[in-house]
Amino acid sequence: MNTVQLAPETAAEHRFRHEVEEVVVEKLETVAEGVRRLTLRTVAGDEFPRWEPGSHIDLILPHHVRQYSLCSPLADRSRLQVAVLRTRDSRGGSAYVHEELAEGDVVRVNGPRNNFPFVDSRKYLFIAGGIGITPVLPMIEAAEAAGREWRLAYGGRSRASMAFVDELVERYGDRILLYPEDEVGRIDLEGLLALPRAKMLVYACGPDPLLRAIEDYCTGWPPGALHVERFVAASLDAGTSAEPFEVELTETGRTVTVPTDRTVLDVVEEHGVRVLSSCRAGVCGTCETRVLSGEVEHRDAILSEEEKHLGDSMMVCVSRAAAGCRKLVLDL
Repeated sequence: MNTVQLAPETAAEHRFRHEVEEVVVEKLETVAEGVRRLTLRTVAGDEFPRWEPGSHIDLILPHHVRQYSLCSPLADRSRLQVAVLRTRDSRGGSAYVHEELAEGDVVRVNGPRNNFPFVDSRKYLFIAGGIGITPVLPMIEAAEAAGREWRLAYGGRSRASMAFVDELVERYGDRILLYPEDEVGRIDLEGLLALPRAKMLVYACGPDPLLRAIEDYCTGWPPGALHVERFVAASLDAGTSAEPFEVELTETGRTVTVPTDRTVLDVVEEHGVRVLSSCRAGVCGTCETRVLSGEVEHRDAILSEEEKHLGDSMMVCVSRAAAGCRKLVLDL
């Protein structure tokens, strides 16, 4: 039996790779209502580094850096493809891609990096909501190539808003379960997830309400069965920690204070410490920093529950010292 090809590095090691490169926007296509696919090639025409399903790149635009999941064919390393949804509350990134970016433009990318690693399994259930289909496409390709059992449940506001629908149905037939909300309602999570299935992993990407519902349904599944990727960090309850705390920086020997209304990243940058960062919202993994001492309240959407429990790294753009912890010692 063929096996799913996985990267030799761990997910954490992937998050520490930073490779900035200029690329050419070779092609721009509308693939659904409000969704534009970008095909990128290197300026020199070289191949891109090998990447794994679940990887994303930072697209570095004028005044904006945004993260987009790769949805390219895995075998073609001459091009990278991402699909960008035009969001109503765009902070500028998606608006720029839809209104100003043109074929032939040169932009910079950082990565690829993988915060959503694809783990080998006998069976998979993929669940995608809207633009959450993008990281799932290479996973389906890998599962199919390895001869694994899989199904995809794919939902959206309407069929016209759901990118890649025709290609998926034409290629994979009845393994694609479509849920255009205006036709059939929302994804039947109860039917899909109410009973745990042996040897099956669930991979889900989409809006936070969908992912929260999936997490609720999967509470009875074996640990590690569910893998999710969020567009934004999960919101926290009102009772979480917002106390000031100290951060000791081991490389400089300095100790700084992080007040209630500032982030660790803000404060250490203010004191001249350079930290690689991108989204500043806990969703890209660029600013992951090793924790040498202290307990962290994790507010990111990157680390797994096991990694959070281990507590040896944190995303300094959003995470803080846990309630009752007065000091963190960081490898900065």
